[in-house]
Amino acid sequence: MEAADFWQDPEKAQKVVSEVKELKSWLVPYQKFQEQLEEISTLFPEAKALSDQGDPEILEELTKQASKIKTGVEALEIRKMLSGELDKNDTYLAINAGAGGTESCDWVSMLARMYTRWAERRGWSVEKIDFVQGDVTGFKSITFRFSGLDAYGYAKSEKGVHRLVRISPFDSNAKRHTSFASVDVSPVIEDDIAVEILPEEIRIDTYRASGAGGQHVNKTDSAVRITHLPSQITVSCQNERSQLQNKETCFKMLRAKLYEKEVEEREEKLREMQGEKKEISWGSQVRNYVFQPYTMVKDTRTKIENANIQSVMDGDLDLFVNGFLKEFG
Repeated sequence: MEAADFWQDPEKAQKVVSEVKELKSWLVPYQKFQEQLEEISTLFPEAKALSDQGDPEILEELTKQASKIKTGVEALEIRKMLSGELDKNDTYLAINAGAGGTESCDWVSMLARMYTRWAERRGWSVEKIDFVQGDVTGFKSITFRFSGLDAYGYAKSEKGVHRLVRISPFDSNAKRHTSFASVDVSPVIEDDIAVEILPEEIRIDTYRASGAGGQHVNKTDSAVRITHLPSQITVSCQNERSQLQNKETCFKMLRAKLYEKEVEEREEKLREMQGEKKEISWGSQVRNYVFQPYTMVKDTRTKIENANIQSVMDGDLDLFVNGFLKEFG
């Protein structure tokens, strides 16, 4: 194929652009770290001599730079672990309130803010796909799409039940409350992946969208919910302006969940044959967030802790995510 013909084929051109972008995401930081390390090595003897003479400033600065390089290299090593079939894909992340009414709905809104900020820190784009507001505050459920490099590979570490312990702002007696919310993560799959969905195996329901969204909201049944009967997987969308667009998004989400289920079943069979490093129960509690009587976030799988709970709630999740990938990736 001639170069001119090649670039007239949008799909092939986009594929090449994506591959080049992927290679640069590895090569550019590696070359940068290599250059910085060579510079530190060159300056180190003189900096050490000055430090011995009572002037440690340059040596301290070089030590800080070396620490940053170490952190950057570790981040690349974490990325290298994301070799799963779906790890490079964009991801859907859904948060659902557990038992607890208003408390749990507020906890969902807190987690939604945390994950939005985490995604933005990583340079991903964030799109709210669907939500159901709580009766008093927060959300009963909310679904996002995160689009960016290795989004699913990183986000899959968050799948499971998240537990909050705090003095409730909704309790006039200022008693301590425990709330639960579940996080579900599934990859966004491309349309060229074949997943058969038979018409007789699904149920499609329409309902009125809620919240801000223009003149059609609360006037037409534009929101869509699709239930896959054999697996009981349910997806919903109310973000788009028309019922047709919401239905298309629902089918994409359903294909993603069914494909992920198939991949997980294959990987489970492989783990049974090879033996697994450590068993993970996705349906169990994965992380505790304690605001009172002390402040601590602790991952129950890796035992990693962070006492700076406000930093975590502001999206500083990489300590937990990277720890999970190192142990289970």
